[in-house]
Amino acid sequence: MKLKIKTVSEKDTMSVAEKLAKSLGYPVVISLVGDLGAGKTTFAKGFAKGLNITENITSPTFTIMNEYNTGIKPLYHFDMYRLSSLEEALELGFSEYFDLTKLKGVSIVEWAENTKGILPERHLEINIKKVGDNEREIEVEPKGLV
Repeated sequence: MKLKIKTVSEKDTMSVAEKLAKSLGYPVVISLVGDLGAGKTTFAKGFAKGLNITENITSPTFTIMNEYNTGIKPLYHFDMYRLSSLEEALELGFSEYFDLTKLKGVSIVEWAENTKGILPERHLEINIKKVGDNEREIEVEPKGLV
C-alpha cells in the first residue's frame, strides 16, 4: 500500500519527514528516491529533527555516510550518488548498517538505486517528485512487509 502526500514548501516537506520519524518503530532502513534537487536531503533533515538530532544535517555526497548520535536513535545518512555498484558499497563496509538484526536506529539512503541489492528486503521506500518550484509529491511505500 502506498501513501501519497503533497507538500507546498521545504518546511512542509521537513514536517512530513519529522512526523514520520516520530511514528516509526526502529530499527528501520529508508530508501530515498528522486531526481537531483527533488528534496531527499531536505527530507533527511526533517527526519533527523523528528529524532531530536541537534547536529546540522548535510548531504554526505563526498563522505558517502554521515553518522548522527545526538538524538533518541542513531541516524546513518548515506548518499550513494558517487558509487556505481553493490560491490563498491560492500567493500566500504556498509552492509552492517542495513542488517535489521543489528541496526540500532535508522539508515537513510539517498541514491540507493546506484547500489541495488544493499538494502534489506524489508525497508521503507520514499519517492520524492518535484511537481513545481516548491511543491513535492511524496510517496511512501513499505517494501517486503506483510
